[in-house]
Amino acid sequence: MTFGKIALLRCPTKLTDKTRCVLLPYPSNPCGAILKEDELQDIASLLREKDVFILSDEIYSELTYGTAHRSIASFPGMRKKTIVINGLSKSHAMTGWRVGFILTPKYLLEEMIKIHAYNTVCATSASQYASLAALETDLPEVDRMIEEYQKRRDYVYDRITSMGLPVERPDGSFYAFPSIEKTGMSSEKFTHRMIREAKVAVIPGSAFSTYGEGYIRISYASSMDNLKEGLDRMEQFLAKMNV
Repeated sequence: MTFGKIALLRCPTKLTDKTRCVLLPYPSNPCGAILKEDELQDIASLLREKDVFILSDEIYSELTYGTAHRSIASFPGMRKKTIVINGLSKSHAMTGWRVGFILTPKYLLEEMIKIHAYNTVCATSASQYASLAALETDLPEVDRMIEEYQKRRDYVYDRITSMGLPVERPDGSFYAFPSIEKTGMSSEKFTHRMIREAKVAVIPGSAFSTYGEGYIRISYASSMDNLKEGLDRMEQFLAKMNV
């Protein structure tokens, strides 16, 4: 099973009497995988009658390529037991505005507010007005941004595969997660060597749990010039190792 794809359906025994919450981060960071309609339907059927909440991180929901995102909360019987996490950082490139939001049943929201009120201050009024405008306005820039991400996704995917590194074509987010197992190095050793010798920084897969060992995360949320330069250097680095 590709890293990032949920193993819940294949391992239903992982659900026990102590299970209280299931986490669904999709589209996925680091590998860009999405949960498709039939997978979500199976998950909903499995959890609908169980006393288990779903925490669904959908921050990359607007950054998908060819397949529209669907929230697990939209399936029958799931809205009342799902907490959706989202925000404007990725969908509208508003990272610095620090605005996120949750969608959840009222009775849960009331309890969350009690904690939130004493743990953080609210977002600035400028950030809130900007976010409201982003959500209420059909901005053509958003569609153009997704088109640009898709071009960069395709470029990065083609370059990585031409280097001989196995990688799944990302369906969402702006990350690629190629395997570097053929180098014989751990993901951490590989990233340390590449930044020293090629001046290219990526994230070791081990940062995303033991399941990510043997992979690296590459972000294509950068300019085409930067991506070309970085991938050229990476290709030269791999050539020196005869990979």
